[in-house]
Amino acid sequence: MTTLKILGAGPVKRGVSRLAAEFEKRSGHRVSVEFAGAPGVSERVLAGEAVDVAVVPQAAMDEFEKQGKVVAGTRGMMGRSRMGIVVRKGAALPDISSTDAFMRAMLDAEAIVCNVASSGIYMVKLLEKLGIGDATRERILKLPDTVKVMEHVAGSAARAVGVGQLAEISELADKGVAIALVAPLPDAIQNVTTYNAAVTAASREQEAARALARFLAAPEAKAVFAATGID
Repeated sequence: MTTLKILGAGPVKRGVSRLAAEFEKRSGHRVSVEFAGAPGVSERVLAGEAVDVAVVPQAAMDEFEKQGKVVAGTRGMMGRSRMGIVVRKGAALPDISSTDAFMRAMLDAEAIVCNVASSGIYMVKLLEKLGIGDATRERILKLPDTVKVMEHVAGSAARAVGVGQLAEISELADKGVAIALVAPLPDAIQNVTTYNAAVTAASREQEAARALARFLAAPEAKAVFAATGID
């Protein structure tokens, strides 16, 4: 029996895990799934780690292709993730229904907690673009990943806000982390991250890995991802 390894990043974790389990049933292959922060996944794939399928944001996959770290023709799009703002469960929900309202909420926040991956990078750039970077810079707290972001907000002051992908926010709230979704970012400033899967050049099980990558990006997989907040 072949054992395949998926190494992935981001809020597609729940969907990928469910699909991996279904692929095991259908194919007879075993599939192990490991998720980490996007920077760490990129570093490991670029270093040639022997994983079979990589799951990363589109920009990271572009770099993998550029450096020959994935097999040509195996790349597929799984879905798109959007960002939202959270507060501690039970805290008053700030108004972020428009760009102006969002700016006022960020200026009023005691802390703005984000990760060091794509969500956090986008948030810092957004605050700069909106002209409130200087006013909010000292209140930005960067943590290694979304789990730590949400756990920190859950134990923070009422006016602390956290930033994350909607799918990850939903997953952690379902697991009991004491956070409440305020709302997605307004459409005008929303950030959409597209997630791709591809067979790595380092895979030792190319044929089975190709079948797995196709399965993750197949039309029937869309409903699985949609149920976890990925469109």
